[in-house]
Amino acid sequence: MDSKMRRDRGMAYRTDDAVLEEQLKTKYIIRQYNDCMPFDEEKGMQYLEEAGIVHTGYLYFEPPFHCEYGSHIEVGENFYANAYCTMLDVAKITIGDDVLFGPNVSLYTAGHPIHPLSRKSGYEYGIPITIGDRVWIGGSCVVMPGVSIGSDTVIGAGSVVTKNIPAGVVAAGNPCRVIREITEEDRKYYYKDRVFDDEIWETVKNTK
Repeated sequence: MDSKMRRDRGMAYRTDDAVLEEQLKTKYIIRQYNDCMPFDEEKGMQYLEEAGIVHTGYLYFEPPFHCEYGSHIEVGENFYANAYCTMLDVAKITIGDDVLFGPNVSLYTAGHPIHPLSRKSGYEYGIPITIGDRVWIGGSCVVMPGVSIGSDTVIGAGSVVTKNIPAGVVAAGNPCRVIREITEEDRKYYYKDRVFDDEIWETVKNTK
């Protein structure tokens, strides 16, 4: 079984010449994306599609953006990632609709064995990451291999997400843990105890 097949089956694999060739091709394409954005959005979208990133609607990565393969990333509608987003997509990364990333968010499907001699062997692995709809991941968060984050959840800035997080909660910390549920009462606030003013509340209230 070759390294690419082992990698794509979630097995231990080595980065051989065939794997490295895929990575280098993507790095070249993403460098072009970073060079042209945000000044030529049409060309930027072409580069993301050339890298193999699957999407069902609008998506935008504020440059610089980094990924390993691109073809292992699937994004829903209306996705935005602020600057310095890193996706180590050795395994598949699946992201739902209406998702926001703060700056310096990193998704790591890749990892290495804990034992030093196993690690020295050169074998590594990738385990998928899944993020639901309407998730907001705050700045400087790290999402580790195998993690799923449920829809409508907020991950506080600086968190390291090592285990699955359910839907509809605020979670934060290192390791990231649930702080509380998100309720209908939260809807009228835009920041802590600051409420939306009357001028825009009708728009916010009727957003679906």
